Amino acid sequence: MSRKSLRAILAGGFILASGTVILAHGDVTPQPVDTAGLPETGEEWLIENPYRAEAVGEDVWARAIEIGASGYNQNCARCHGLEVVSGGLAPDLRYLEAEEYGDEWYVERFRTGYTQNGTTKMPAFGELLGQDAAWAIRTYIETRPDGDAMEAVADELKAMRDQLAGYAADTSGADPDALKARLSEIASGIDTLSGAPIADSVAFRASKLIDGTSAAYNTAAETLTIGLSATQ
Repeated sequence: MSRKSLRAILAGGFILASGTVILAHGDVTPQPVDTAGLPETGEEWLIENPYRAEAVGEDVWARAIEIGASGYNQNCARCHGLEVVSGGLAPDLRYLEAEEYGDEWYVERFRTGYTQNGTTKMPAFGELLGQDAAWAIRTYIETRPDGDAMEAVADELKAMRDQLAGYAADTSGADPDALKARLSEIASGIDTLSGAPIADSVAFRASKLIDGTSAAYNTAAETLTIGLSATQ
């Protein structure tokens, strides 16, 4: 998707987001976001996401996604949709490019909000939530998986979920390396809509959990169950 077409979609999304969005934000107090565990970004606002895996490593990146998910669900999902899947009243932020242009647009809107004809359609979150929370939410948004790609592998992931649940009860016969490898292979075929290199899909998450223990198989199965339910 070109920058020009993306800009048109985003602008149009805010124009379409009329009375419903006003009501959504009008009686909701922005909720603080606990950013413990993330490197502090300082007082001067950045124009590029500092929490991408190539910049901070996979552990900090994963923590940013976890914090960002919480912050997004508390402050953004009501208008922009669960799992960042817009219902049409606000822009679908999954399409916002995971590069400097997208970062600049995002952070400006996050800091200053959006007002149309004197009416606040989106509040300014900058001073309320801070920069660390802003970039954590950005990291979560840009790593959302392509829904069509998830749908294409849903049946196999359901079968693997059932298999993992069985191994949670009895690990005999389980091959953790093979299970991790297949989940990782599935995850590598699931793209983001933002162009971010890694999609935080349930296949990706489950692959990181498996260590050969019953508890890990159970957690991986639950992760797949919750994630697949959210995509339906």
